[in-house]
Amino acid sequence: MQIGLQKHRAASYFLVSVSTRLNLDLCIRHGLAGFPSSPGGAWTFEEIQEGDFVSFLYGAKAHNLYRVAKREAIRGAHALLPWPVITSRESQKTYYFPFRLVLEPTRQFTESLVRQEFAYVAENLLLRGGYRKTHFQADQTTLQSASQLGELAGGKVERLTLSPYETFVPKYSAKKEEIKIPEVMPFTELILQAAIRLHLCNEANLASFLSMFGIQELAAASLEALGEKALLRGHIDILLKERVPVGSALTIPIEVKSRAAQQKDVAQLASYVEELGPECAGAALVAAKFGKATIRQASSQGIKLVRYTLDVDLSSPVAFGAICRGLSLQAVL
Repeated sequence: MQIGLQKHRAASYFLVSVSTRLNLDLCIRHGLAGFPSSPGGAWTFEEIQEGDFVSFLYGAKAHNLYRVAKREAIRGAHALLPWPVITSRESQKTYYFPFRLVLEPTRQFTESLVRQEFAYVAENLLLRGGYRKTHFQADQTTLQSASQLGELAGGKVERLTLSPYETFVPKYSAKKEEIKIPEVMPFTELILQAAIRLHLCNEANLASFLSMFGIQELAAASLEALGEKALLRGHIDILLKERVPVGSALTIPIEVKSRAAQQKDVAQLASYVEELGPECAGAALVAAKFGKATIRQASSQGIKLVRYTLDVDLSSPVAFGAICRGLSLQAVL
């Protein structure tokens, strides 16, 4: 199953965590979002695509609604405005912000996450015990609600005038010797998750995915693919759910492993199915390979197994777009 990535993809909605009030003010003033020179920053940059929507998350409040107009990774961004270089208290590593989104203001508001409209994100925050993430993806219901809050954005943002700079395309490698942060980042399970989620955001890809398992009660057009959903028993890597639930809210949790799946991964996914309850329409474990014991356990618990392959050589640096284009999913069980 290998179909084009971006065609017919609906816009996604993300809340971007901001660490300080100063950084929030800079983001709002200049219509920019910036992500650090870390694997987490690169992951966020690849998750959020042009045409998606974002709000800023600070002080348990959502700030404004923006459409992503442009994405760029800037070489030498440590010497460029607007955000100061930061040093992590825990690791003592220094980070700057090469991964940036140019934002088009859409709506203006400052709203508490306690509002029912932000329940999907608030639940994620509560179950995670705080932010501890660069971003949170919200569902289409949340985007529809945010699109009616506050008022239309009035004034224009103050675009930065930067000295001449060069951009680069972030690449990823599984070989440590190739890593050159931020231009070449390690290929992590989070990057694989992001590629699979975007793959399933394509309606044709999602239809093929559903057909592998004979799921008839759900149409691909009625579903959305969401990243990292927190539950009491852990974090679902990818959650398929109905965009507009009517009478029921069917879901399909997907667990992703970059290497061989293990029996404990099947058990973890089965616990998610149990927690989601009768509205869970199925579950899938995606991995590079599966042992016989894992296959037997998945079969006994009704877990679908999917093998992913990448038609790229990750021993050399590879762009995220090439990873997405080289991704294929095939049913094992």
